Amino acid sequence: MRLQTVKHFLEPVLEPLIRKVVKEEVELALGKHLAGIKWICEKETHPLESRNLQLKFLNNLSLPVFTSARIEGDEGQAIRVGLIDPSTGQIFSSGPASSAKLEVFVVEGDFNSVSDWTDEDIRNNIVREREGKKPLLNGNVFAVLNDGIGVMDEISFTDNSSWTRSRKFRLGVRIVDQFDYVKIREAITESFVVRDHRGELYKKHHPPSLFDEVWRLEKIGKDGAFHRRLNLSNINTVKDFLTHFHLNSSKLRQVRFVFLTLCLCD
Repeated sequence: MRLQTVKHFLEPVLEPLIRKVVKEEVELALGKHLAGIKWICEKETHPLESRNLQLKFLNNLSLPVFTSARIEGDEGQAIRVGLIDPSTGQIFSSGPASSAKLEVFVVEGDFNSVSDWTDEDIRNNIVREREGKKPLLNGNVFAVLNDGIGVMDEISFTDNSSWTRSRKFRLGVRIVDQFDYVKIREAITESFVVRDHRGELYKKHHPPSLFDEVWRLEKIGKDGAFHRRLNLSNINTVKDFLTHFHLNSSKLRQVRFVFLTLCLCD
């Protein structure tokens, strides 16, 4: 009898409260469900619109570049390429694109790498080997990104750049793989000259080694008059030159005076 009385008293009070709680829970669950459906629809309608990535050379080329010589970066390091998220400027190191396959190619030196180029612009400016010649690039022109970074190693030119319209080349790197909803822009270097390998025999060293021949220094031509005068004075290496410069500078001045006198007489 007492239980019936309590039930009769509480039922009018609890019923609206229970209905309100149930209604709120249903609305919350329904809202989450509809939000999920909306996100899926937006993803299908505008799939990853902001996911525009770009490749970028992480170091500069070491110049000058010679045929048959390994293309290197600063301080003799391998060329490194990064996959960059333009919105952050950081390496994009997650997802399938961060382990994509890369290809190195050559474009004309006068290619406009500042503007937003198109795929057609790239195709129209790719440089192929001359007729009857080997492929322009020798070595492994393919690499794979590892956490968004790729290393391009053991690549060299087989021909100089003197025969092209700009007399210069640019290196480019592009993604070989295709990814849905992700566009990846190619990386293009600054223009540079490629000289025949024989020119490397006369290349100056920066910085020179102590045991380099003295003509590796700037302003001293190999087998030139000044070079010969230095050799006659037993100054054959960079080390010899520096030793005389600090300990016996008068001898260097004498060699230089004789050299200038000979030049004036000629």
